[in-house]
Parts: sequence; structure tokens; C-alpha cells
Amino acid sequence: MVDSDCENEQLKAYDAAVELYQLAALMLGDEGQAVELVEAAVAQTNIDPCAEAEASVHEARLNLVETAVARLSLADPKAFEAPVLAGEHGSGCIEDDDLSSAGISASQFAGMVNGPARRRLRDWLNKLPVAQRTIFVERAILGWDNAAAAASLSKAASRNWQPGQVSQLFRMALCSLATSLVHATAVQA
Repeated sequence: MVDSDCENEQLKAYDAAVELYQLAALMLGDEGQAVELVEAAVAQTNIDPCAEAEASVHEARLNLVETAVARLSLADPKAFEAPVLAGEHGSGCIEDDDLSSAGISASQFAGMVNGPARRRLRDWLNKLPVAQRTIFVERAILGWDNAAAAASLSKAASRNWQPGQVSQLFRMALCSLATSLVHATAVQA
């Protein structure tokens, strides 16, 4: 008989593996490469068996993002060149850098990430430039702020990213997503 604490830990490990795989697939745009990325990220993670499980998952998540950015940067060295900041009104159709500014509620976005619209989200993400896709995943999926995303990009891509540059590209991605959703709604109508 398996005790319930062990069952709970197995379920947590399974959920963490699924989360890491989904994150890797969104980052890379390739489900086949996602498995290899998860394996590499977990192998690089120092897991303390005495620490909270969430701390290990957090470390694996950070390693996964950094490894993905490093691989993407290696494949296309110019992909993560930090953009020149646009003027005050030159950064697109979205004024603020949160999902609600694009007219997307938290429940709608959850449906796009985990629900029936998942394929449409992945298809849309794959059309974005690599840096925009990465920033979108860091900001919208992981919930990182601009400073955390800039630090991650600076470290993994060996570039000097600033929070304002992350914000600018995130707003551009939000604008693209909002346009895509309006177009999809018009086609369905």
C-alpha cells in the first residue's frame, strides 16, 4: 500500500514535469526539442531533497528558461539583440504591459494556455520573433516582471537588456495577440 504523502509527492513531480514540458514547448516552438530541453534543465538543477519541492521546481524553471534562451541565441545570434527604446508613444497599440490592456481576462488567457485554444496560442507564438516570444512567455506565462525578464535575457543571451526594452517588446506582442484574437473572432462570425 502506498501512503498518501508519497502519492502526493508523485503527483507534484508529474505536474512539475508537465509544466516544464509545456513551458519548453512554448519557449522553443518545437515539442520534440522540448523534451531534450527539460532533460537538460533538470540535469543542471541542484535539487536539495530536504528543501521545499516548489524551490526545486522554481530552480528547474529558471534553468529551463536560461537554457532555452542560450540555445535560441546560439541558433540565431542576432535574435536577442536588445532593441532601441521607442519614444513615449512609439511602442504600439497597447498602452500598458499587462494582459488586460490587450482585452484578455485571466480566465480567457488560462483557456488559451491550458484549454482548447492552446494550439492557436502556440501557432501565434511561433509567428513572433524569438525575443518577443521569449518575453511573452516570461511575462504572461511565468508572471515575471520586466526587471526579472531583462535580467534573465541579459544573463542567458549575453546581452544588456533593460526593463523598458522588455516592456516595449511585451506590449508589441500583446498588440499582436489582440489583433490575432480580433481577426479570429471576425473569421468565426
